[in-house]
Amino acid sequence: MTRLLHLVSVLLLGLLAGFFYAYSNSVMWGLDDTAPEAAIAAMQGINRVVRNPLFAAAFFGAPLATTVAAAFLWRGAGAAAGMVAVLALALCLAAVGITAVVNVPMNEALATLGSGAVDPAQAWSDYSERWTFWNHARFAASLLAFALMTMLALRPGR
Repeated sequence: MTRLLHLVSVLLLGLLAGFFYAYSNSVMWGLDDTAPEAAIAAMQGINRVVRNPLFAAAFFGAPLATTVAAAFLWRGAGAAAGMVAVLALALCLAAVGITAVVNVPMNEALATLGSGAVDPAQAWSDYSERWTFWNHARFAASLLAFALMTMLALRPGR
């Protein structure tokens, strides 16, 4: 059971890191390369549909699976493995926290922008720069969590 929970955690952390990676290395670059009005409209559309069951499985499932896996690892594999898993959980929670505290409020503010209400170039520039910075942070946190849990899964004698 511990192994299965551990592998589910690794899978969901990988999906979460991959989701943030795609934004850091293609989506935001592509939007930045378009007209600001189009970038705003596209991001508004993305934000309307991103809250779906497939995304929720990774976003909410990763911290849940990692919490359970960490508890089982601590009990079954010892304190050292448990501490590594708890560090992975803390990193996963940091990624989720950044999303809740920074990215989602920025998305909600972007959703209120109507056409002609503000200077689109300035609005997009302000949004994209800050949003992307924090997306890089949540990508790094989730990637490190994924790496730690993967390392535990691949350790000798496992």
